[in-house]
Amino acid sequence: MAKLIYVNNMSLDGYIEDERGVFAWSPMDDELFVCYTDLLRSVGTFLYGRRLYESMAVWETDPALAAQSELMADFASVWQAANKVVYSSTLTATSTADTRLERRFDPTAVRELKATAGSDLTVGGADLAAQAFAAGLVDECQLFVWPVTVGGGKPGLPTGMRTDLELLDERRFRNGVVLLRYGVLGR
Repeated sequence: MAKLIYVNNMSLDGYIEDERGVFAWSPMDDELFVCYTDLLRSVGTFLYGRRLYESMAVWETDPALAAQSELMADFASVWQAANKVVYSSTLTATSTADTRLERRFDPTAVRELKATAGSDLTVGGADLAAQAFAAGLVDECQLFVWPVTVGGGKPGLPTGMRTDLELLDERRFRNGVVLLRYGVLGR
């Protein structure tokens, strides 16, 4: 069975965006960019909320991004190779290939997808991830913690529920970001 992995960037105080809805805390560096690419290389399907999908779709819809460097071209290629499922009640169409639009999150359908997938899946977007956590579907968290506190905004992890985790790995980057990889206990 494939794993469902929650991948996200967050501030040290646990937010994925500040109170203005912005995540612009520090510049990306090559070391971290390669790590993101390698992480996604083993994923066959991305489960996205609308906002995250729209921000990531540029890796297919804007060829100028991939033309900037070999690292960016590699990331674009990896991103485009995966299937995408976008959960949105407002989006009328998708702008990328291999993308399916779903009106609501269906835990039974995601369980079936995990059972039949040939490679792991990621879930992105805090609201969508909270639904996956609540349904007991998340197997692992890979959290990129940035060296900044923002004091408020959108929490990166679900509130109002307890999830017990086991630290599986950690990695420190030169720019101060730390990747914390946790397994969800009881899975």
